[in-house]
Amino acid sequence: MRRRTMLTAAAALALTLASPAQGSFINYSAREINVKVVYFGPTWAQLERTLKHIHGRTNERARGKLISLATKDQRVLFFDFVPPGLGEIRGFKTRFHLYTAPDRQGYDASRRLVLKGVDAVVFVADASPARARANRESWKRLRTTLDALGYPLRDVPLVVQLDGAGSKARVSARQLEKQLGLSGRRVIAADSSTGVGVFDTLKAAAKSVLLLLKRGAEQSAPKGAQKR
Repeated sequence: MRRRTMLTAAAALALTLASPAQGSFINYSAREINVKVVYFGPTWAQLERTLKHIHGRTNERARGKLISLATKDQRVLFFDFVPPGLGEIRGFKTRFHLYTAPDRQGYDASRRLVLKGVDAVVFVADASPARARANRESWKRLRTTLDALGYPLRDVPLVVQLDGAGSKARVSARQLEKQLGLSGRRVIAADSSTGVGVFDTLKAAAKSVLLLLKRGAEQSAPKGAQKR
């Protein structure tokens, strides 16, 4: 069951800012590490389908409600869940908070609020050749927003979901890498309309964050407790 919340732009922003998912933090009472993953891209329908697909195929007992914050002409979707089979980090489970970020011009403040404290980004690029310019502009807005927040893109775990793999006319991963100047970023072909590749992208993003968390946990542990 999904819940949609109709709010003014100011109220939506305030609620997003007050959300507990402002970057990875530890909930000691629940023994959970909370991780924030933001889906960003030029085509809203692809972002929406991606999050709804993940939510709809996640165990109900392991997930929160899918919430939609509606502003004048833009929405932010988010929910949280505990993925099965990831194991624990020093006795703590990992809870992921998934968000979509508004990408339209004029929503700079909303973008900054959603991306604040982000642990990983999934850039959902549109595979349609006609959307090449939109992909470039969206990628530029992502870089600009992260820079403004003090998060250089090179330091942020990021996976690219090349959405529209089922279309006859589509760009290849190599073409997208050239268009956006991607370097060392994993590009995964997907199709949010069918769900193909959607979980592969999420798993890749989750893995990159968990590796960083485990390294940090090992470095902060007493020397005698670290794995040799």
